[in-house]
Amino acid sequence: MGEQNVWGRLMDFARPFQKQVMGALLLLLLGTSAELAGPFLAKVMIDNHILGIQKPWYEFDERPQAPANVGVSLNEKYYIREDLLDEAGFAPEGLRANQVTVLAEGTAYYLVSGNVSQNKEKQIVQVAPENGRERVEVIVGEGTADAATSFTGIRLSAEEVKAMYQSDVLPIVWLSVGYAVLILLSAGFNYIQILWLQTIAQRIIQQMRMKLFIHLQKLPVSFFDKTPVGSLVSRVSNDTEAIRELYVSVLGTFVQNGLYLIGILIALYILQPELALFCCLTVPLLVLLVFFYQKYSSRYYASIRARLSDMNATINEMIQNMSIVQAFRREKGVQNEFAQVNEAYFKVRLKEINLESFLLRPAVDLIWKISLTLIIWYFGSTSFHSAISFGALFAFVDYMGRFFEPINMIMTRLSQLAQATTSAKRVFEILDTAPEVEAHGKQIERPRGEVVFDQVSFAYNAEEFVLKNVSFTAKPGQTIALVGHTGSGKSSLMNLLLGFYQVNKGRILIDGQDMITINTQVLREHVGLVLQDPFLFTGSIGFNIRMYNESITDEKVRAAAEAVRADEFIRQLPGGYDEPVVERGMTLSAGQRQLISFARALAADPAILILDEATASIDSETELAIQEALHVLSRGRTTFIIAHRLSTIQHADQILVLSRGEISERGTHEELMEQDGLYRKMYQLQQGSALEVT
Repeated sequence: MGEQNVWGRLMDFARPFQKQVMGALLLLLLGTSAELAGPFLAKVMIDNHILGIQKPWYEFDERPQAPANVGVSLNEKYYIREDLLDEAGFAPEGLRANQVTVLAEGTAYYLVSGNVSQNKEKQIVQVAPENGRERVEVIVGEGTADAATSFTGIRLSAEEVKAMYQSDVLPIVWLSVGYAVLILLSAGFNYIQILWLQTIAQRIIQQMRMKLFIHLQKLPVSFFDKTPVGSLVSRVSNDTEAIRELYVSVLGTFVQNGLYLIGILIALYILQPELALFCCLTVPLLVLLVFFYQKYSSRYYASIRARLSDMNATINEMIQNMSIVQAFRREKGVQNEFAQVNEAYFKVRLKEINLESFLLRPAVDLIWKISLTLIIWYFGSTSFHSAISFGALFAFVDYMGRFFEPINMIMTRLSQLAQATTSAKRVFEILDTAPEVEAHGKQIERPRGEVVFDQVSFAYNAEEFVLKNVSFTAKPGQTIALVGHTGSGKSSLMNLLLGFYQVNKGRILIDGQDMITINTQVLREHVGLVLQDPFLFTGSIGFNIRMYNESITDEKVRAAAEAVRADEFIRQLPGGYDEPVVERGMTLSAGQRQLISFARALAADPAILILDEATASIDSETELAIQEALHVLSRGRTTFIIAHRLSTIQHADQILVLSRGEISERGTHEELMEQDGLYRKMYQLQQGSALEVT
């Protein structure tokens, strides 16, 4: 399955939630925009206000006719900053002759006559005070005295500096408030969109798990015969959880950080086009990293998921057969087997970690450090000082850090993306497995119970037939017993009747209708099954008898239990019919579990009843009680009994003796005992004495 097809199918699962996804993406866009606008406000605050005092000032002997909030009075002079004059639309003649400059040297500020460059090398020298004011001489430039330029000025007091900053206090406050509001808006938008995406992802995975679970129930039994349980559990739980991370973290991270990168490049272009171009030069290197990572990681993650399934299968097999492992003292062998699987998983995980350690964050950090070094060198050149302001430099360094952080986030999520893609392929492999064939349009009512096997042959594989030309007829209400040595084909006959497998040759008729034309699911509603190894689900005793069929009342549950003598021990339990049943019903004896499963089949009131060694785990006294109940309950329904204990089938209307997939003998118990055949020999062996035929 190609990755393009996988992504298309993943999007199909998200399509019912496209409005919510678009809403979350809109919030993501708003949150990203609010966060990216922050450095712009910081640039305006630094350049226009915090460092605004270093812009050119103009000195007036008298206060010009400018707005009241423009300018500051110092030493019987009036000073107005150039940008404030422009904003006020006031540009008197001769301003350049009265230009002054404010220089900052550490924490000291100096008011210097003339237009002094802020970026050139300067030397500030103390000179004799005048009128009690500290005076300085500012020498600008290097080299000979002729090449240097000298300016005179005074040192400003703290009150005077505060007065010159007076017009900037309110804008700084508002810009700081705006920056804080943007941060809060970004956090709020991101919180809501993350909550939405999490909810949407959970819904998507909930539907995917449900669809996968329902599909598993529709798969033929042959699929489960060759697929380990641990592998299926891993796909339903682990793989779908990895896909959930795709919707929650990976897609959100890719979209958010993709928008970040686009916004940052736009911001950098506005600040300085050359800087945006420099960042774009790193993109090919990053694309190359992604290409190599995707190329090798997809192989590793496919192997990782396969090894994880093997490990789950080993654990599941060991837990289910713990009694056998401990009884035969095979703990060491099982440990060695698990150690091999675990070691294989460890090795492939180590390869994946080495790949991530080399190609993901460390590689991106290396590119970032090299880029930062080149930027610092570029900005450090004196020829570039006049081309960019300090606020723009701050914003650029801020954006550069933000530029590589999203890339790091994306590279980190690449591993989850590869895992999710691999997991999605494994899930879709199950969903693409052809379900059990159902004939549509043949919705039958409760059958009378006539079953005809007409020259039926069947093989689990094409090489060896386990049933060969089997033919017999079961009339409604008859009891048919199937006996024979292990491997003779008894259970295979019942698997065909239940529709678990399709016949290779011949046909099976139910009330005269070919079973192929009958909806298998509908047919099974009228078939009851009791297996040799009964399985009880987690729940209560009553639940296990009712088995999700709410039409079975409590009275019917008790009636079925009483018919098979299960009511006697159920009433003795602390909770009675509400007594909790743990996994597989291991707190009950084998005979009690068998009685409950027998009551389960009878409560469903099937038209056809199949007992597969149903009395194998029941003591002789209970068996006699069940035999009495069977005589009553088998009336009106066709009953098939697979048995090794021949004493339990003597009442059968017809006994079929199978040998190597063929019916070698048939008849009632008395008729077969009169023949010197396989049935008589089996019966004699079980009775422990040689019976003479009179």
